[in-house]
Amino acid sequence: MQRPNRFRKRVYFFSQHKLLIIISSFITAFFAMFILIGMLTSVDPSYRVASNTVKKWTTNVAEEHFLTLMSMENRMFKEALPEDKPPIDMWKVMFELGTNVRMHDVRSLLGRELPGFEMYDRQILIAGEGTDYTNLTVESTPPLDIVLEDREATEPEEKQDNKPVEEQEKTTGERDVVFIYNTHNRESFLPYLPDTDDPNDAFHREVNITKVSEQLAKDLERFGIGAQVDKTDIGSILNEKGWDYSADSYRASKEVVEAALTNNKEVNFIFDLHRDSMRKDVTTIDINGKSYAKMMFVIGGDNPEHEKNAALAKALQDKLDEEYPGLSRGVEMYGGAGRNGVYNQDLSDNALTIEFGGVDNTMEELYNTSEVFAEIFSEYYWNAERVSGEGDE
Repeated sequence: MQRPNRFRKRVYFFSQHKLLIIISSFITAFFAMFILIGMLTSVDPSYRVASNTVKKWTTNVAEEHFLTLMSMENRMFKEALPEDKPPIDMWKVMFELGTNVRMHDVRSLLGRELPGFEMYDRQILIAGEGTDYTNLTVESTPPLDIVLEDREATEPEEKQDNKPVEEQEKTTGERDVVFIYNTHNRESFLPYLPDTDDPNDAFHREVNITKVSEQLAKDLERFGIGAQVDKTDIGSILNEKGWDYSADSYRASKEVVEAALTNNKEVNFIFDLHRDSMRKDVTTIDINGKSYAKMMFVIGGDNPEHEKNAALAKALQDKLDEEYPGLSRGVEMYGGAGRNGVYNQDLSDNALTIEFGGVDNTMEELYNTSEVFAEIFSEYYWNAERVSGEGDE
């Protein structure tokens, strides 16, 4: 039985109409793509989506989600998925990427809503003994005039068991391979400031963290490692240039480090020593009847290559945990709006910011820690040199 002619015409009309819609949609999408590309390439560079931004977005996505997506194309990737992991929730992933609010971490929401709560919006890469988000490092950033203020200070005790430099089987000779400096060079310690007990006033032009840097260089020399200590008064530079202590300290110290790297091509490790503002119960530990100032590694999360700096910190942290459990508070990553977030670590893969003790620690405790850190670092350094030497053969 033949269908009516008008029915065949109607089917033909609908088919032709559908084809026109498809063609129109394709042409529209084609030109829209070129318009979008043109907009993205012509926009001011400061407003473009940088690869580093994309990297930050993807760090919020769990590894299992990437494996799940890849397994849709290649079933072999399913073998790498943990058996106890639930299936991927695409709505949750899209929500977290779009809002930067992590459903499992209330800090990602409250840090933007509660004043002062953003201090908890940082990442613990390795938690040392007793370390959590309530006792991470605190950076005191008072006005520059407070930092430069003249204060009375008592003379710190000398290191009692300062061992002489021994003849080393391994030595860097005349080469200074470690550069030690202090961005906040006037950070001092309350036991030597009789006129104040306020951590925000713990600053002095001579009795400060630079003494720990000098001691660390001596301790490294005992293990055959040459170190150069910078004695630049960053506070004076800030004052001369009219710069802000909080915003521009690392800007000033970066010039110092760049000059050091230009003048000494042998420098391979860069340590910026600081004093934490946390109190003695957090920054002190007793090991075998001996008191030590705890230390902590801080990684600049805004440094595009921070994974390499974090790898060095992890290696040293592992050695400290193995030989002196509890001495290191761990490794934290700090960055984001309102802070430097790079800490000059973009100048070298082997650049670290290290907190030595806190406002209540004594030089004896700090020197004890310096000696241990020099021992641990020398083990790492000479082992790396041995491996490098074998690879060159």
